[in-house]
Amino acid sequence: MLIRFESIARSVARWSYGDSSLTPIIHPFDSRDIHPCFPMNVRQLFDNGHYTQATFEAFKFIDKQVAKLSTSSESGKKLMMTAFSEISPSIRLNACSSTSERDEQEGYKFLFAGSIIAIRNPRGHEYDIHDSPGECLDYLALASLLLRRLQQAGFEIKAKTRSK
Repeated sequence: MLIRFESIARSVARWSYGDSSLTPIIHPFDSRDIHPCFPMNVRQLFDNGHYTQATFEAFKFIDKQVAKLSTSSESGKKLMMTAFSEISPSIRLNACSSTSERDEQEGYKFLFAGSIIAIRNPRGHEYDIHDSPGECLDYLALASLLLRRLQQAGFEIKAKTRSK
């Protein structure tokens, strides 16, 4: 209930009274088409100005989704390199029957692994990283692309809901 109230209060505060019509400001997640399956705390962290933590939480979600889909207990780079291997992937993004398909599989292997290494890991191990709102949205757009590619390949991504 409190979350719904906060959402309404934030949207009302963003109305423009410059002319007689009320024009709402579109939330950056909507204008950038950020994937709706990220945990609710990603958006809450963003809205509260915690951009680095929002980025970190989104990529932790990617890591957990890949581990779940691949039924692996691994995480991080090792998980991504094995789950998306072009030789015998546990997460097959295509048939991997042609050179082009194997190249695509390999490319996504490096996109997933690279995003974990370059984006998630520093935010989990370092203390002095400060993402701007724009940087956070760029990272979340990349994370959204990765989730959508999994969905395009037929995998179900479930939004993480809060336990009651």
